[in-house]
Amino acid sequence: MSFEKLGLSAELLRAVADQGYTTPTPVQAQSIPTILDGHDVLAGAQTGTGKTAGFTLPMLNIMQKNHPERGRKKPIRALVLTPTRELAAQVAESVATYGKYTPIRSTVVFGGVGINPQIQKLRRGIDILVATPGRLLDLANQREVDLSQIEFFVLDEADRMLDMGFIHDIRRVLKLLPAKRQNLLFSATFSEEIKRLAQGFLKNPVYVEVARNETSHQVTQVVHPVSKAKKRALLSKLISEGEWQQVLVFTKTKHGANRLTKQLESDGIGAAAIHGNKSQTARTKALAGFKAGSIRVLVATDIAARGLDIDQLPHVVNYELPNVPEDYVHRIGRTGRAGNTGEAMSLVSSDEDKLLYGIERLIKKAIPKVSVEGFEPDPEDIKVAQKEAQEQKQRRSSHQRRRSPNSNRKPGQGRTKASGNRSRSR
Repeated sequence: MSFEKLGLSAELLRAVADQGYTTPTPVQAQSIPTILDGHDVLAGAQTGTGKTAGFTLPMLNIMQKNHPERGRKKPIRALVLTPTRELAAQVAESVATYGKYTPIRSTVVFGGVGINPQIQKLRRGIDILVATPGRLLDLANQREVDLSQIEFFVLDEADRMLDMGFIHDIRRVLKLLPAKRQNLLFSATFSEEIKRLAQGFLKNPVYVEVARNETSHQVTQVVHPVSKAKKRALLSKLISEGEWQQVLVFTKTKHGANRLTKQLESDGIGAAAIHGNKSQTARTKALAGFKAGSIRVLVATDIAARGLDIDQLPHVVNYELPNVPEDYVHRIGRTGRAGNTGEAMSLVSSDEDKLLYGIERLIKKAIPKVSVEGFEPDPEDIKVAQKEAQEQKQRRSSHQRRRSPNSNRKPGQGRTKASGNRSRSR
């Protein structure tokens, strides 16, 4: 199927062609006609499959046909809510890119930067607003944004919204919207929790589920077992000997990201960190340098996993495995996007074996393990990890026995008591 057969306008087809796309991805092929037909949509697809264009293109198509006359102030007709600043900026860029040959105007608002320039853009009138929850509610409280004429409400990366505790903000936003509107929920993973959220505001939605908790087939995955103390040295070796010029590295913590960045720079490898403690200006500068090639390694926490959209990013490294298995899917989804291939490597120490097991269980396949000579896990580390795992198992078992109401009864005691009760009732 080609984009021409999806019923999009000539202006949108021209913008799509400018980006070099000729064939819609599976999620686009399913969602675009459904949205054009006016249905609410609950869409789940693995990251990197074109979800953003999946809702942006049909939304622009409908709005273009019913655009208000020139000169009249434009009411906000579409709201796209995202969990992070980076993702908001990415979505806004996509809206502008695909809508450049249409009269549709858009803007993006998020925290961490001055609010006044955002207010000025809103006052001039826009059709589509891309926002993060906090800044949107700030603007609503100041009566600087009117959502009473919204025709489309898009909740993007809904699973990350829930992970970050935005459920109450989402409900507050929903109260500001008109009852009659088209709702679109897009999510990289498709859990029961997401379905419960959807039941609260979607009306007879059409389900679009291309893949569930899976990694892209375009991404080659590998695990390098390594001693924790040798992780940094192994990462530097892989980057230097592989002559990697652009690699995204994920750590668990902000401090860990800062520390690793300094260590890589001491190894002569240009690096920058991006995480929640960085100012928006610093985050934007680091991302711009990474995209331009002046920064070789971008070290990030999971807050950046959903908002990074780098064309043909070749390498993603999990310096530390995430605690939540779904985050692994989001992390490595930064590579292998839009039909391109990519590599995802995980440096796994013995104390992360349980996390690795959880990831493999989620994606329903074992990830190949390749040891690098000189960096194999220390046998003592393996023994310690195995001992800790056994102790944790014993503690859980003991805890479960204590919580069981019958755990302290002798065999047959419960049965005898029940028999006595039945005897008295007769």
